[in-house]
Amino acid sequence: MIKTEHLTKRYRALTAVDDLSFEVRPGEVLGFLGPNGAGKTTTMRMLTGFIAPTSGRAWIHGHDVETDPMAAKSCIGYLPEGAPLYGEMTARAFLEFVADLRGLRGAARQTRLDTAIERLALAPVLNQTIETLSKGFRRRVGLAQAIVHDPPVLILDEPTDGLDPNQKHEVRTLINEISRDKIIVLSTHILEEVDAVCTRAMVIARGRLVADDTPAGLAARSRYHNAVSLQLERPEQLAAAREAVAGVPNVSTVEVDERAGRLTVLADNGAAILEPVSDRITHAGIYVTALRVEPGRLDEVFRMMTSQ
Repeated sequence: MIKTEHLTKRYRALTAVDDLSFEVRPGEVLGFLGPNGAGKTTTMRMLTGFIAPTSGRAWIHGHDVETDPMAAKSCIGYLPEGAPLYGEMTARAFLEFVADLRGLRGAARQTRLDTAIERLALAPVLNQTIETLSKGFRRRVGLAQAIVHDPPVLILDEPTDGLDPNQKHEVRTLINEISRDKIIVLSTHILEEVDAVCTRAMVIARGRLVADDTPAGLAARSRYHNAVSLQLERPEQLAAAREAVAGVPNVSTVEVDERAGRLTVLADNGAAILEPVSDRITHAGIYVTALRVEPGRLDEVFRMMTSQ
């Protein structure tokens, strides 16, 4: 597993990471969330041995990152922020170079290279120099080098940055496929990515841990948890619909989007209000084309936790 105890990094008066302790076990996909400057990238650089902590310790697969760095690093596949690569090398030459650095030899070397190339769909650009590749393909080459040696731990900093929707879907599918027997930690600012691939989410702000929960658990902290959203067939009925649901027990607020013809009914403390709201709307003769219960809004929870 990955384990940290009181991990701290200071730069003179600035504390970038402040007393961070957590564990990640095989099979978990941990989404590491936080605003710019929160300490996400600094934490990842300490986990991978690129920078030393001011205090505290970190272990990768039982190896202390500071006292046994080579053993710890051999267990990690790392995609740094920005995916720095050697622009003058071809994609093929770069991946072969990484395979050599990782100690891959013989048939196993070729098998691992073929697997990484296939999974990231790099065959069309293998003989192009990296500097001529699009941002999306450069990101995919970066991901390929991270998985080429089949490491038990993957640490990915913004893995889908620069990818188009189809490429994002492919990378998320890859993460889901390989997560069964690996530890994956990914830093992201894309909240939909947390819902798509993460089994757990940690939120840090100003270097400190402010939340550690499942994505569903975080969403349940939103004031929109169990809110009922109604799309009206006739927007002129918005006022009548608002009046109809305002008196329903456990309704705290009713939000009206006149432009979209939509009503959002918020519940007190996440109470279940679907049935009474639906009954009240029906009895009032309001025509509805869509009705759904919201699980909660991660973006609202994120703003609340990181701005306090």
